[in-house]
Amino acid sequence: MTNGGENLSAPRRFAAGLREFYVAPYRRTFARAQRDEDDLFMMIVLAEMLGVPNPASYYTVELLPVMYDRFHDWHRRMGMDHSPLDHFSCC
Repeated sequence: MTNGGENLSAPRRFAAGLREFYVAPYRRTFARAQRDEDDLFMMIVLAEMLGVPNPASYYTVELLPVMYDRFHDWHRRMGMDHSPLDHFSCC
């Protein structure tokens, strides 16, 4: 039974190695694309607070408590040393 288990794990290890071989060069690209998408989403949710009219503010107001946790990292990535919001200070 030990040989059967080793034979089954060898193809799985080989498949995992192949997957890693093909995915590894694009991992950074996918991570950057995900971060850019998250930043855009953050800006859409916070648009009303930043002074940009947001027609979907009725729907995005429910997401504000979730976004506040990530707000500090977002404004630092956008190049703002301090919070751009007058009534919300995170630093």
